[in-house]
Amino acid sequence: MPKILLKFEASVIKEIKLDRPVYTVGRKPDNDIPLDNATVSGHHCKIYEAGGTWFVEDLNSTNGTFVNGKKVLKAGLRHNDSIGVVKYLLIFMTDAGTPGAEAAPAAKAAEAPLPQQKGKVQGSLEVLEGGADDKKVHELTNLSTYIGKTAQATIQYKGTGMFSSGPDIAAVITMRPEGYYLIPIKEGFAIHNGNPLKDKVALNDDDHITAGATKFRFFIKK
Repeated sequence: MPKILLKFEASVIKEIKLDRPVYTVGRKPDNDIPLDNATVSGHHCKIYEAGGTWFVEDLNSTNGTFVNGKKVLKAGLRHNDSIGVVKYLLIFMTDAGTPGAEAAPAAKAAEAPLPQQKGKVQGSLEVLEGGADDKKVHELTNLSTYIGKTAQATIQYKGTGMFSSGPDIAAVITMRPEGYYLIPIKEGFAIHNGNPLKDKVALNDDDHITAGATKFRFFIKK
């Protein structure tokens, strides 16, 4: 069965099986694949099957739809083609692709823990206030650690207001050889050291992060 790997920058957010003939992509929540970003059009593009071939078609979006880096109005899709929607990549994969070489590991790459290396710093996230569960310290051992409200998130935060509002995935912390980075998924929602998070920032010891009603402290394990 064909599927999409939804990526934000270098991190896989989720895997979507294409078990229906049409999927819409856009900022509004009524889309089949909602992308919660202000620069994504309300209904940005659609991915659909016709005559045994899958296509992507732009829906008069503001910032355009790209396939393998080239702007398109409509294009047929082949295994491992990348659909670019602003900061997101949707990787189209089919059963014709090599099993185990790309599809399965890629879907789990974001959650795969890195091997411990001698002398490598270990980052952690301490819950200061408003924790969603009883866990007080989260060790950041994965390539990508998602902060959100749903089961897809590695670390849970509490929403605000009567309806506990907030995005399903607010931000992601990525681990790189040079250190840790905090990247917004919902721009401006998470707060980093008192400032709305709009772009990727490098994390330093004792940085503070707020998501909804939950406050965290990033620290380097000595």
